[in-house]
Formats: sequence, structure tokens, C-alpha cells
Amino acid sequence: MIKIISFLLMILFIAGCQNIIPEPKQQEELANKNVEQKETLKKEIKETNLKKKPSKSLSKKKVVKKPQKPKIEKLFQTVELKDAILIQQGVDKRHCPVCGMDLVKYYKTNHAAREDGKNIQYCSIHCLTKHINEGAELENPMVVDVTSLKFIPVTEAFYVVGSDVAGTMTKTSKYAFKSLDDAKAFQKAHGGKILDFYSAWQISKKDFY
Repeated sequence: MIKIISFLLMILFIAGCQNIIPEPKQQEELANKNVEQKETLKKEIKETNLKKKPSKSLSKKKVVKKPQKPKIEKLFQTVELKDAILIQQGVDKRHCPVCGMDLVKYYKTNHAAREDGKNIQYCSIHCLTKHINEGAELENPMVVDVTSLKFIPVTEAFYVVGSDVAGTMTKTSKYAFKSLDDAKAFQKAHGGKILDFYSAWQISKKDFY
């Protein structure tokens, strides 16, 4: 009897094990399912990474604008270096000995004179007057003719004083011309009074009162 019961239990155990072990077809289906799940997982991870990192083509590029240099207006007094006559000597011959300004930049109001046999060139009648006020004894004073850009004796010049063209070192501008007709043409365009050197010099002295 015991043998019969043991035999029946063995049969039931074997039958149960057969149900646990999947058939070959089921094994293949499970393997395919696992592969699909892995591919799906990879795809989801890839899409997630793409969302986190936006495409370079879609990202806006920052445009850095170079700061524009301010436009510098050329002064009426300014000429090209090749057109300027510099009569001083030494390393500072291009600069006014009174104020230090560039003689080429303010050339059209330049004045010149001699002191102790030495040529001195000023940016304006203002600095010439200041030098005289300081005790300088000057000889042969000259001024630049606006038309020809050459030096002429101040006694031969017609000064247009107080025009709307900005002056040098003064609010009351003073421009000299060798030709009276040139002075009148300048006066017609820009206003002012036509005076001789002595009268222009007296007005220049008022800058120091």
C-alpha cells in the first residue's frame, strides 16, 4: 500500500514539473518579448535625452555687436599735414608753445612771429596775445591766409571776426584773408565783421580781462 502511494506521489510531482517548464515555443515568445522591451526602453531613453538637450540648429545664436566708434567731425581749422607750413624747430614743432595744441589741427587760425631770432608758431591770435601779455617781445607777426594756407604779414590781412564758424581758444572766432573779396565771401556765408589786425587784436585781449 505504501509503495502504491509513493508511486502516485512521484507521478504527480513529475506532472507538476512539466507544467512549470515552458515549452520551446513559449520560450521563443518570451525571448522576443524581452528584445522588444529592451528596444522600447532604449528608444524612450534616447527621446528623453533629446528633449533635455535642444538641437544646436534650434538654439538661438547670440549676436555680439561691435561698439561703433563715434564719428569725429573735421574742424574747419584742420588741414592735411602736407598742406601745413611748420616754421618751428625741434621735436615739438607741431605744437603751440603756449597751450600745446596741435598746429595742424588748428592750422587755419595759426599765427607766427620771431623772438630773439627764433621762429615761434601759435595755434591762434589768442595764444599770440597771451605770449605778449607775458612779456614776450615779438617781431614780424604773421597769420595764415585761410584761402592759400600760406603765412602773410598780419598788416596785410583782413580778419573776419565773430562769424558762426567756431574759433580757436576763444568764443569769438577770428579768420584772416589776404584778399578782401575772400573775406567778404566768407562774411556773406558765415557772418561777422571785417577788421584789420589791430582791431582783431584788441578784441582778442578781452579774453584775458
